Amino acid sequence: MIVVLFGLMYFFMIRPQRKQEQKRREELSRVKPGDQVVTIGRLHGVVDEINNTEKTVTLDCDGIYLVFDLSAIAQIKQPAVAAPAASNNATVSEPAQPADDQTVANDSESTDSSKTASSDQPEDNNSDETK
Repeated sequence: MIVVLFGLMYFFMIRPQRKQEQKRREELSRVKPGDQVVTIGRLHGVVDEINNTEKTVTLDCDGIYLVFDLSAIAQIKQPAVAAPAASNNATVSEPAQPADDQTVANDSESTDSSKTASSDQPEDNNSDETK
């Protein structure tokens, strides 16, 4: 009975914990410069340098460089993106830039034309008072 209890405890507690620990080690081994990470203290930064001999990582947090233990990384938010390969099949989609200059120009023209249209016609503000 006790052997069955230890067997169940192993499969429900120890084995999942080991799998999770192994997954975390693999994730930390894949960290490279340029990755966006979050530390265990919820500090967001970009990996600048990794020192595998001392197991430390240098993070760039808006121009401030901080050194942490590699184990202080809680999660990798966004891995660094490699430069796109130069090929004819690869297409890079860029976000469309709004034509603010044209919109502003069109808006100003429409207001100018409405002003000129109203200035061509005499203003009839006092017509009720003169009658």
